Amino acid sequence: MTFNDLTRLPSRAGKGARRVRIDLILIPLALAFFLLAWHLVVRWGDYPPFILPSPALVWTRFLSLLADGTLAANTAVTLFEIFAGLALGLSAALIVGYGLAKSRLLERILSPYIVASQAVPIVALAPLLVIWFGFGWTSKVLICALTVFFPAVVTTIVGIRSVDPDHRALMRSLQASRWQTFTKLEVPASLPVLFGGLKVAVTLAVIGAVVGEFVGADRGLGFMINLSRGTLDTPMLFVALFTLVTIALLLYGAVAILEYFVLAWKRAA
Repeated sequence: MTFNDLTRLPSRAGKGARRVRIDLILIPLALAFFLLAWHLVVRWGDYPPFILPSPALVWTRFLSLLADGTLAANTAVTLFEIFAGLALGLSAALIVGYGLAKSRLLERILSPYIVASQAVPIVALAPLLVIWFGFGWTSKVLICALTVFFPAVVTTIVGIRSVDPDHRALMRSLQASRWQTFTKLEVPASLPVLFGGLKVAVTLAVIGAVVGEFVGADRGLGFMINLSRGTLDTPMLFVALFTLVTIALLLYGAVAILEYFVLAWKRAA
């Protein structure tokens, strides 16, 4: 590092800090602008609440649902389905994806069936799973797992095959075992791709859980949306939708934070 590089460091750090401060200001401003535009549209259009409720009415409905425990109970059900579906779908995807990445023959045999399974929309498959496994949480978890399975399989294959062949040759020259190659080379090298797939998977898991609840459920945020649609309780529908958006954003942010800390060694390198 030269003297000129050292003199540039404070300015670069200052630019980074200013960028963060600008982001912290623009995000709430954008939210405030959205709420203001929403309020003005409702006021000028004079829409009834069952067509388009005002932000104040949605906030009041949110507080009432929060106070009587309805929102918390249904959110807990949906969160359980999301996490269980993620655990099942990602586990299966990692095992299958690793096998396909390591064996071209296995890939040629199984890939057509995996791709064909994705040709059937999950909305069309969900009623069949509900018939087979009932209206309980099992069918919802399976629907959620199937939703995240294919993207996770693809990213696993891409991540494992993105490992540098020279690094593989080095591990062989060091007489590393398969387990050592897997833990010391393949997993660290594929982590950036795997985290990208995980970000997609957590958002798809929310969609899968809600699709399952749409088909048949007596609990969950999807059930709240169905109920509010039938009773024309549009403020409750907005509350359920915003809750789902918040869950997706929090899950995505959690994965991004985990990626930041796990891949700290890569930034240092």
